[in-house]
Amino acid sequence: MLPVATAPAPAPSYLRPDQLAEVLDRHARWIKGQPGGARANLALADLEGADLAQRDLRGARLVGAKLARCRLSGTNLAGADLFGVDLRDADITRANLMQTDLRGARLRSADFSNANLRGADLRAGTLEARRGTGSDSHPDAQDAEATRQTHRTALARLQGGVTAEGGIPTDLTGAVLAGANLTEADLCGAVLQNADLTGAVLTDANLSGARLNGANLTGARLDGCTFDNADLVGTRMVDCDLSQAKLGSACLTRPIDSMGSEIQRAIFDHERWIDSVGQRGERAELDGTDLSRADLRGVNLSAASLRGANLSDAALTGARLMMADLSGANLERANLMGADLSGANLSFARLTGADLTRVNLGPAEIKDPSGRPTGRSWAANLMGADLRQAMLTDSRMVQANLTDADLENADLDGADLAGAKLQRAHLKGKVPRRR
Repeated sequence: MLPVATAPAPAPSYLRPDQLAEVLDRHARWIKGQPGGARANLALADLEGADLAQRDLRGARLVGAKLARCRLSGTNLAGADLFGVDLRDADITRANLMQTDLRGARLRSADFSNANLRGADLRAGTLEARRGTGSDSHPDAQDAEATRQTHRTALARLQGGVTAEGGIPTDLTGAVLAGANLTEADLCGAVLQNADLTGAVLTDANLSGARLNGANLTGARLDGCTFDNADLVGTRMVDCDLSQAKLGSACLTRPIDSMGSEIQRAIFDHERWIDSVGQRGERAELDGTDLSRADLRGVNLSAASLRGANLSDAALTGARLMMADLSGANLERANLMGADLSGANLSFARLTGADLTRVNLGPAEIKDPSGRPTGRSWAANLMGADLRQAMLTDSRMVQANLTDADLENADLDGADLAGAKLQRAHLKGKVPRRR
Protein backbone atom coordinates (compact mmCIF):
# COMPACT_ATOMS: atom_id res chain seq x y z
CA MET A 1 0.00 0.00 0.00
CA LEU A 2 1.39 3.37 -1.02
CA PRO A 3 1.47 6.30 1.44
CA VAL A 4 -1.41 8.77 1.24
CA ALA A 5 0.28 12.16 1.64
CA THR A 6 -0.76 14.50 -1.13
CA ALA A 7 1.00 17.52 -2.61
CA PRO A 8 -1.04 20.72 -2.96
CA ALA A 9 -3.04 20.94 -6.19
CA PRO A 10 -1.35 23.19 -8.77
CA ALA A 11 -3.16 26.03 -10.47
CA PRO A 12 -4.81 25.09 -13.80
CA SER A 13 -1.99 26.55 -15.86
CA TYR A 14 1.27 25.66 -17.53
CA LEU A 15 3.99 24.37 -15.19
CA ARG A 16 7.57 25.50 -15.66
CA PRO A 17 10.07 22.66 -16.18
CA ASP A 18 11.55 23.20 -12.72
CA GLN A 19 8.09 23.06 -11.10
CA LEU A 20 7.24 19.84 -12.93
CA ALA A 21 10.61 18.35 -12.00
CA GLU A 22 9.96 19.08 -8.33
CA VAL A 23 6.51 17.45 -8.43
CA LEU A 24 7.95 14.35 -10.14
CA ASP A 25 10.85 14.15 -7.68
CA ARG A 26 8.51 14.30 -4.68
CA HIS A 27 6.26 11.66 -6.28
CA ALA A 28 9.26 9.35 -6.75
CA ARG A 29 10.04 9.74 -3.04
CA TRP A 30 6.39 9.05 -2.20
CA ILE A 31 6.46 5.85 -4.27
CA LYS A 32 9.54 4.67 -2.32
CA GLY A 33 8.22 5.81 1.05
CA GLN A 34 11.10 8.25 1.50
CA PRO A 35 10.99 11.48 3.57
CA GLY A 36 9.71 14.57 1.75
CA GLY A 37 7.62 12.54 -0.66
CA ALA A 38 4.13 13.49 -1.81
CA ARG A 39 1.77 12.08 -4.41
CA ALA A 40 1.88 14.02 -7.67
CA ASN A 41 -1.21 16.18 -7.98
CA LEU A 42 -1.21 17.59 -11.51
CA ALA A 43 -4.96 17.97 -11.77
CA LEU A 44 -6.04 20.47 -14.47
CA ALA A 45 -2.39 21.27 -15.29
CA ASP A 46 -1.28 22.14 -18.83
CA LEU A 47 1.51 19.71 -19.69
CA GLU A 48 0.98 19.57 -23.45
CA GLY A 49 3.96 18.05 -25.24
CA ALA A 50 5.82 17.14 -22.03
CA ASP A 51 8.26 14.20 -22.01
CA LEU A 52 7.13 11.83 -19.25
CA ALA A 53 8.41 8.63 -20.88
CA GLN A 54 9.54 5.81 -18.57
CA ARG A 55 8.38 7.69 -15.44
CA ASP A 56 6.81 5.93 -12.47
CA LEU A 57 3.53 7.79 -11.99
CA ARG A 58 1.59 5.09 -10.17
CA GLY A 59 -1.34 6.59 -8.30
CA ALA A 60 -0.71 10.09 -9.66
CA ARG A 61 -3.61 12.53 -9.89
CA LEU A 62 -3.92 13.92 -13.40
CA VAL A 63 -7.64 14.73 -13.47
CA GLY A 64 -8.50 16.97 -16.42
CA ALA A 65 -4.82 17.57 -17.21
CA LYS A 66 -3.82 18.56 -20.72
CA LEU A 67 -1.35 15.91 -21.91
CA ALA A 68 -1.97 16.15 -25.65
CA ARG A 69 1.05 15.10 -27.72
CA CYS A 70 2.91 14.02 -24.58
CA ARG A 71 5.50 11.25 -24.54
CA LEU A 72 4.41 8.58 -22.07
CA SER A 73 6.03 5.56 -23.69
CA GLY A 74 6.77 2.94 -21.06
CA THR A 75 5.36 5.12 -18.27
CA ASN A 76 3.83 3.39 -15.25
CA LEU A 77 0.39 4.94 -14.66
CA ALA A 78 -1.16 2.01 -12.80
CA GLY A 79 -4.01 3.18 -10.59
CA ALA A 80 -3.61 6.81 -11.68
CA ASP A 81 -6.60 9.14 -11.77
CA LEU A 82 -6.85 10.27 -15.40
CA PHE A 83 -10.52 11.25 -15.29
CA GLY A 84 -11.28 13.66 -18.16
CA VAL A 85 -7.62 13.88 -19.22
CA ASP A 86 -6.65 15.15 -22.68
CA LEU A 87 -4.24 12.63 -24.24
CA ARG A 88 -4.96 13.32 -27.89
CA ASP A 89 -2.09 12.33 -30.22
CA ALA A 90 -0.02 11.21 -27.22
CA ASP A 91 2.56 8.39 -27.35
CA ILE A 92 1.45 5.89 -24.69
CA THR A 93 3.08 2.81 -26.21
CA ARG A 94 4.00 0.04 -23.76
CA ALA A 95 2.65 2.11 -20.85
CA ASN A 96 1.13 0.46 -17.78
CA LEU A 97 -2.44 1.69 -17.25
CA MET A 98 -3.77 -1.18 -15.11
CA GLN A 99 -6.82 -0.18 -13.05
CA THR A 100 -6.50 3.40 -14.31
CA ASP A 101 -9.49 5.76 -14.20
CA LEU A 102 -9.83 7.07 -17.77
CA ARG A 103 -13.52 7.95 -17.69
CA GLY A 104 -14.43 10.71 -20.12
CA ALA A 105 -10.84 11.00 -21.36
CA ARG A 106 -9.98 12.54 -24.75
CA LEU A 107 -7.80 9.86 -26.35
CA ARG A 108 -8.35 10.59 -30.02
CA SER A 109 -5.46 9.36 -32.24
CA ALA A 110 -3.36 8.43 -29.19
CA ASP A 111 -0.96 5.50 -29.65
CA PHE A 112 -1.55 2.77 -27.03
CA SER A 113 0.30 0.04 -28.93
CA ASN A 114 1.20 -2.83 -26.58
CA ALA A 115 0.02 -0.85 -23.55
CA ASN A 116 -1.43 -2.66 -20.53
CA LEU A 117 -4.97 -1.43 -19.86
CA ARG A 118 -6.12 -4.44 -17.86
CA GLY A 119 -9.08 -3.47 -15.68
CA ALA A 120 -8.97 0.18 -16.81
CA ASP A 121 -12.18 2.19 -16.44
CA LEU A 122 -13.02 3.79 -19.80
CA ARG A 123 -16.70 4.44 -19.23
CA ALA A 124 -18.34 7.82 -19.75
CA GLY A 125 -17.22 10.59 -17.42
CA THR A 126 -19.79 11.23 -14.68
CA LEU A 127 -19.66 12.11 -11.00
CA GLU A 128 -20.73 8.54 -10.23
CA ALA A 129 -18.14 6.84 -8.00
CA ARG A 130 -15.79 4.51 -9.81
CA ARG A 131 -16.77 0.86 -9.43
CA GLY A 132 -15.08 -0.68 -6.44
CA THR A 133 -13.68 2.68 -5.32
CA GLY A 134 -16.35 4.39 -3.26
CA SER A 135 -15.60 7.19 -0.86
CA ASP A 136 -14.85 4.66 1.88
CA SER A 137 -11.66 3.72 -0.01
CA HIS A 138 -10.22 7.19 0.65
CA PRO A 139 -8.28 7.82 3.83
CA ASP A 140 -10.78 10.44 4.98
CA ALA A 141 -13.98 12.17 3.91
CA GLN A 142 -12.17 15.46 3.23
CA ASP A 143 -9.84 13.83 0.69
CA ALA A 144 -12.80 12.07 -0.95
CA GLU A 145 -14.70 15.35 -1.29
CA ALA A 146 -11.63 17.12 -2.75
CA THR A 147 -11.35 14.39 -5.39
CA ARG A 148 -15.03 14.72 -6.21
CA GLN A 149 -14.74 18.50 -6.57
CA THR A 150 -11.79 18.11 -8.97
CA HIS A 151 -13.78 15.59 -11.01
CA ARG A 152 -16.68 18.05 -11.11
CA THR A 153 -14.39 20.80 -12.45
CA ALA A 154 -12.93 18.47 -15.10
CA LEU A 155 -16.43 17.36 -16.12
CA ALA A 156 -17.57 20.98 -16.50
CA ARG A 157 -14.61 21.60 -18.81
CA LEU A 158 -15.45 18.55 -20.89
CA GLN A 159 -19.09 19.51 -21.18
CA GLY A 160 -18.32 23.07 -22.23
CA GLY A 161 -21.47 24.26 -20.54
CA VAL A 162 -23.61 21.56 -22.18
CA THR A 163 -25.19 18.89 -19.99
CA ALA A 164 -24.67 15.52 -21.64
CA GLU A 165 -27.15 12.78 -20.79
CA GLY A 166 -25.25 9.77 -19.46
CA GLY A 167 -22.03 11.73 -19.10
CA ILE A 168 -19.16 12.45 -21.48
CA PRO A 169 -18.11 9.30 -23.40
CA THR A 170 -14.45 8.37 -23.46
CA ASP A 171 -13.18 9.27 -26.94
CA LEU A 172 -10.77 6.78 -28.53
CA THR A 173 -11.56 7.79 -32.12
CA GLY A 174 -8.66 6.77 -34.37
CA ALA A 175 -6.58 5.60 -31.39
CA VAL A 176 -3.97 2.89 -31.96
CA LEU A 177 -4.48 0.00 -29.54
CA ALA A 178 -2.67 -2.66 -31.55
CA GLY A 179 -1.52 -5.44 -29.26
CA ALA A 180 -2.85 -3.64 -26.17
CA ASN A 181 -4.02 -5.66 -23.18
CA LEU A 182 -7.61 -4.62 -22.43
CA THR A 183 -8.52 -7.67 -20.36
CA GLU A 184 -11.50 -6.87 -18.11
CA ALA A 185 -11.38 -3.22 -19.20
CA ASP A 186 -14.69 -1.36 -18.94
CA LEU A 187 -15.29 0.38 -22.29
CA CYS A 188 -19.05 0.68 -21.85
CA GLY A 189 -20.26 3.48 -24.15
CA ALA A 190 -16.75 4.40 -25.32
CA VAL A 191 -16.20 5.83 -28.81
CA LEU A 192 -13.71 3.59 -30.67
CA GLN A 193 -14.60 4.72 -34.17
CA ASN A 194 -11.82 3.94 -36.68
CA ALA A 195 -9.61 2.72 -33.82
CA ASP A 196 -6.86 0.16 -34.52
CA LEU A 197 -7.34 -2.84 -32.20
CA THR A 198 -5.44 -5.40 -34.28
CA GLY A 199 -4.17 -8.18 -32.08
CA ALA A 200 -5.56 -6.53 -28.94
CA VAL A 201 -6.55 -8.70 -25.98
CA LEU A 202 -10.17 -7.95 -25.07
CA THR A 203 -10.82 -11.00 -22.90
CA ASP A 204 -13.82 -10.33 -20.62
CA ALA A 205 -13.82 -6.64 -21.63
CA ASN A 206 -17.10 -4.73 -21.53
CA LEU A 207 -17.88 -2.99 -24.83
CA SER A 208 -21.61 -2.65 -24.24
CA GLY A 209 -22.96 0.34 -26.14
CA ALA A 210 -19.49 1.16 -27.51
CA ARG A 211 -19.18 2.72 -30.95
CA LEU A 212 -16.79 0.58 -33.03
CA ASN A 213 -17.85 1.46 -36.57
CA GLY A 214 -14.80 1.47 -38.80
CA ALA A 215 -12.60 -0.05 -36.08
CA ASN A 216 -10.11 -2.78 -36.97
CA LEU A 217 -10.22 -5.79 -34.63
CA THR A 218 -8.31 -8.16 -36.90
CA GLY A 219 -6.80 -10.97 -34.84
CA ALA A 220 -8.13 -9.57 -31.54
CA ARG A 221 -8.87 -11.98 -28.69
CA LEU A 222 -12.53 -11.66 -27.79
CA ASP A 223 -13.22 -14.50 -25.32
CA GLY A 224 -15.93 -13.34 -22.94
CA CYS A 225 -16.02 -9.86 -24.50
CA THR A 226 -19.45 -8.21 -24.27
CA PHE A 227 -20.76 -6.28 -27.31
CA ASP A 228 -24.37 -5.80 -26.20
CA ASN A 229 -25.88 -2.79 -28.05
CA ALA A 230 -22.44 -1.97 -29.51
CA ASP A 231 -22.22 -0.32 -32.93
CA LEU A 232 -20.28 -2.75 -35.14
CA VAL A 233 -21.19 -1.22 -38.49
CA GLY A 234 -18.11 -1.41 -40.72
CA THR A 235 -16.03 -3.08 -37.98
CA ARG A 236 -13.28 -5.33 -39.39
CA MET A 237 -13.16 -8.62 -37.47
CA VAL A 238 -10.97 -10.85 -39.64
CA ASP A 239 -9.42 -13.87 -37.86
CA CYS A 240 -11.52 -13.24 -34.75
CA ASP A 241 -13.09 -16.11 -32.80
CA LEU A 242 -16.55 -14.88 -31.83
CA SER A 243 -17.74 -18.20 -30.38
CA GLN A 244 -17.16 -17.01 -26.79
CA ALA A 245 -18.03 -13.33 -27.40
CA LYS A 246 -21.38 -11.96 -26.25
CA LEU A 247 -22.88 -10.06 -29.18
CA GLY A 248 -26.29 -9.53 -27.57
CA SER A 249 -28.19 -6.95 -29.63
CA ALA A 250 -25.12 -5.48 -31.35
CA CYS A 251 -25.79 -3.36 -34.44
CA LEU A 252 -24.11 -5.07 -37.40
CA THR A 253 -23.24 -3.97 -40.94
CA ARG A 254 -25.56 -4.56 -43.86
CA PRO A 255 -23.26 -5.71 -46.69
CA ILE A 256 -24.21 -4.62 -50.20
CA ASP A 257 -24.88 -8.21 -51.26
CA SER A 258 -27.56 -8.48 -48.55
CA MET A 259 -29.54 -5.62 -50.10
CA GLY A 260 -32.00 -5.86 -52.92
CA SER A 261 -30.73 -6.75 -56.39
CA GLU A 262 -31.85 -3.36 -57.72
CA ILE A 263 -29.57 -1.50 -55.30
CA GLN A 264 -26.63 -3.79 -56.05
CA ARG A 265 -27.16 -3.36 -59.79
CA ALA A 266 -27.50 0.43 -59.47
CA ILE A 267 -24.17 0.73 -57.63
CA PHE A 268 -22.41 -1.63 -60.04
CA ASP A 269 -23.79 0.16 -63.12
CA HIS A 270 -22.89 3.56 -61.64
CA GLU A 271 -19.25 2.58 -61.09
CA ARG A 272 -19.12 1.36 -64.72
CA TRP A 273 -20.62 4.70 -65.79
CA ILE A 274 -17.92 6.59 -63.85
CA ASP A 275 -15.05 4.42 -65.12
CA SER A 276 -16.16 4.73 -68.75
CA VAL A 277 -16.89 8.49 -68.52
CA GLY A 278 -20.55 7.81 -69.28
CA GLN A 279 -20.02 5.38 -72.16
CA ARG A 280 -21.28 2.28 -70.27
CA GLY A 281 -23.60 1.66 -67.34
CA GLU A 282 -25.79 4.47 -66.03
CA ARG A 283 -25.93 7.08 -63.30
CA ALA A 284 -27.34 5.78 -60.02
CA GLU A 285 -30.62 7.30 -58.87
CA LEU A 286 -31.08 6.15 -55.30
CA ASP A 287 -33.33 8.94 -54.05
CA GLY A 288 -35.06 7.96 -50.81
CA THR A 289 -33.33 4.56 -50.69
CA ASP A 290 -32.75 2.93 -47.30
CA LEU A 291 -28.98 2.46 -47.03
CA SER A 292 -28.81 2.67 -43.24
CA ARG A 293 -25.93 0.68 -41.72
CA ALA A 294 -24.77 -0.17 -45.25
CA ASP A 295 -21.13 -1.09 -45.80
CA LEU A 296 -20.18 1.34 -48.56
CA ARG A 297 -16.50 1.78 -47.70
CA GLY A 298 -14.50 2.95 -50.72
CA VAL A 299 -17.54 2.97 -53.02
CA ASN A 300 -17.58 5.40 -55.95
CA LEU A 301 -20.94 7.17 -56.12
CA SER A 302 -19.64 10.44 -57.53
CA ALA A 303 -22.42 12.44 -59.23
CA ALA A 304 -25.03 9.92 -58.01
CA SER A 305 -28.46 11.11 -56.95
CA LEU A 306 -29.12 10.22 -53.30
CA ARG A 307 -31.64 12.90 -52.43
CA GLY A 308 -33.43 12.10 -49.20
CA ALA A 309 -31.65 8.73 -48.91
CA ASN A 310 -31.25 7.15 -45.49
CA LEU A 311 -27.53 6.64 -44.88
CA SER A 312 -27.70 6.82 -41.08
CA ASP A 313 -24.95 4.79 -39.38
CA ALA A 314 -23.55 3.83 -42.79
CA ALA A 315 -19.86 2.94 -43.23
CA LEU A 316 -18.60 5.33 -45.90
CA THR A 317 -14.90 5.63 -45.03
CA GLY A 318 -12.87 6.51 -48.10
CA ALA A 319 -16.00 6.74 -50.27
CA ARG A 320 -15.94 8.91 -53.38
CA LEU A 321 -19.00 11.13 -53.51
CA MET A 322 -17.75 14.04 -55.60
CA MET A 323 -20.64 16.21 -56.80
CA ALA A 324 -23.15 13.67 -55.49
CA ASP A 325 -26.61 15.02 -54.68
CA LEU A 326 -27.24 14.21 -51.02
CA SER A 327 -29.68 17.05 -50.41
CA GLY A 328 -32.02 16.22 -47.54
CA ALA A 329 -30.28 12.90 -46.92
CA ASN A 330 -30.03 11.35 -43.47
CA LEU A 331 -26.34 10.81 -42.62
CA GLU A 332 -26.69 10.82 -38.85
CA ARG A 333 -23.76 9.05 -37.18
CA ALA A 334 -22.41 7.98 -40.58
CA ASN A 335 -18.68 7.24 -40.75
CA LEU A 336 -17.32 9.35 -43.63
CA MET A 337 -13.71 9.52 -42.47
CA GLY A 338 -11.43 10.33 -45.40
CA ALA A 339 -14.29 10.49 -47.92
CA ASP A 340 -14.21 12.82 -50.92
CA LEU A 341 -17.33 14.99 -50.97
CA SER A 342 -15.88 17.80 -53.04
CA GLY A 343 -18.62 19.72 -54.79
CA ALA A 344 -21.32 17.56 -53.19
CA ASN A 345 -24.79 18.90 -52.49
CA LEU A 346 -25.55 18.33 -48.80
CA SER A 347 -28.07 21.10 -48.43
CA PHE A 348 -30.42 20.45 -45.52
CA ALA A 349 -28.81 17.02 -44.96
CA ARG A 350 -28.80 15.60 -41.43
CA LEU A 351 -25.22 14.91 -40.32
CA THR A 352 -25.67 14.95 -36.55
CA GLY A 353 -22.84 13.04 -34.89
CA ALA A 354 -21.30 12.05 -38.25
CA ASP A 355 -17.55 11.50 -38.51
CA LEU A 356 -16.23 13.81 -41.23
CA THR A 357 -12.59 13.63 -40.12
CA ARG A 358 -10.23 14.55 -42.98
CA VAL A 359 -13.15 14.76 -45.41
CA ASN A 360 -12.76 16.81 -48.58
CA LEU A 361 -15.67 19.26 -48.79
CA GLY A 362 -13.80 21.68 -51.02
CA PRO A 363 -14.68 22.66 -54.58
CA ALA A 364 -14.79 20.02 -57.32
CA GLU A 365 -13.06 20.61 -60.63
CA ILE A 366 -15.54 20.72 -63.51
CA LYS A 367 -14.55 18.69 -66.56
CA ASP A 368 -15.93 18.54 -70.10
CA PRO A 369 -17.62 15.38 -71.53
CA SER A 370 -14.24 14.01 -72.57
CA GLY A 371 -12.88 14.33 -69.02
CA ARG A 372 -10.64 17.36 -69.63
CA PRO A 373 -10.51 20.20 -67.02
CA THR A 374 -12.50 23.31 -67.91
CA GLY A 375 -10.77 25.58 -65.39
CA ARG A 376 -14.01 26.01 -63.45
CA SER A 377 -15.02 24.49 -60.11
CA TRP A 378 -18.16 23.75 -58.10
CA ALA A 379 -18.26 24.45 -54.35
CA ALA A 380 -19.75 22.01 -51.84
CA ASN A 381 -23.19 23.04 -50.65
CA LEU A 382 -24.06 22.53 -46.96
CA MET A 383 -26.71 25.22 -46.75
CA GLY A 384 -29.02 24.49 -43.81
CA ALA A 385 -27.22 21.24 -43.01
CA ASP A 386 -27.49 19.84 -39.48
CA LEU A 387 -23.89 19.27 -38.35
CA ARG A 388 -24.44 19.30 -34.60
CA GLN A 389 -21.76 17.30 -32.76
CA ALA A 390 -20.23 16.27 -36.08
CA MET A 391 -16.49 15.55 -36.17
CA LEU A 392 -14.90 17.80 -38.80
CA THR A 393 -11.33 17.49 -37.55
CA ASP A 394 -8.81 18.41 -40.27
CA SER A 395 -11.58 18.53 -42.86
CA ARG A 396 -11.22 20.68 -45.99
CA MET A 397 -14.17 23.03 -46.36
CA VAL A 398 -12.65 25.63 -48.65
CA GLN A 399 -15.36 27.82 -50.28
CA ALA A 400 -18.09 25.56 -48.88
CA ASN A 401 -21.53 27.11 -48.51
CA LEU A 402 -22.45 26.76 -44.82
CA THR A 403 -25.16 29.41 -44.82
CA ASP A 404 -27.74 28.63 -42.10
CA ALA A 405 -25.88 25.42 -41.18
CA ASP A 406 -26.08 24.25 -37.56
CA LEU A 407 -22.56 23.47 -36.27
CA GLU A 408 -23.38 23.51 -32.57
CA ASN A 409 -20.68 21.60 -30.68
CA ALA A 410 -19.15 20.31 -33.92
CA ASP A 411 -15.42 19.58 -33.69
CA LEU A 412 -13.74 21.95 -36.17
CA ASP A 413 -10.21 21.51 -34.85
CA GLY A 414 -7.83 21.96 -37.80
CA ALA A 415 -10.66 22.42 -40.32
CA ASP A 416 -9.82 24.62 -43.33
CA LEU A 417 -12.68 27.09 -43.81
CA ALA A 418 -10.89 29.47 -46.16
CA GLY A 419 -13.47 31.31 -48.26
CA ALA A 420 -16.38 29.42 -46.70
CA LYS A 421 -19.76 31.13 -46.48
CA LEU A 422 -20.82 31.21 -42.82
CA GLN A 423 -23.73 33.64 -42.93
CA ARG A 424 -26.18 32.81 -40.11
CA ALA A 425 -24.30 29.57 -39.38
CA HIS A 426 -24.70 28.42 -35.77
CA LEU A 427 -21.27 27.85 -34.21
CA LYS A 428 -22.15 27.77 -30.51
CA GLY A 429 -19.69 25.81 -28.37
CA LYS A 430 -16.89 25.55 -30.93
CA VAL A 431 -14.90 28.15 -32.83
CA PRO A 432 -12.98 27.13 -35.95
CA ARG A 433 -9.24 27.36 -35.44
CA ARG A 434 -7.43 29.63 -37.88
CA ARG A 435 -4.94 27.79 -40.06
